[in-house]
Amino acid sequence: MQIRSSQLLVNDDGNIIMGTGRMTILETLDRTGSINKTAKELNMSYKTVWSKIKSTEENFGKAVVLADRKKGTRLTSEGRSLLETYRELKQRCIREDDRIFDEIFQKKNPDHL
Repeated sequence: MQIRSSQLLVNDDGNIIMGTGRMTILETLDRTGSINKTAKELNMSYKTVWSKIKSTEENFGKAVVLADRKKGTRLTSEGRSLLETYRELKQRCIREDDRIFDEIFQKKNPDHL
């Protein structure tokens, strides 16, 4: 038995700024430099990827990508910071979740884990 938790970063109105899916989009975009390549790699439509990015920007209140027809698309400094901070949050939450899970379930079922 294992625990799988999910972390959603939301604004004060409860609108999603970042989650695992959006993290994957920004990571892929950072690597490919292209919304189109990102969409293809993630088996998503261009419109879906662009909509997720725009929603993140609206809910975050800052631009996270800079699209340029000649230079491609790249993360802004705010976008990179958001991505890195979210990654750290997610990693720390997972470690803490695992610690709590082990503590609780080892106490209750030491022979079954």
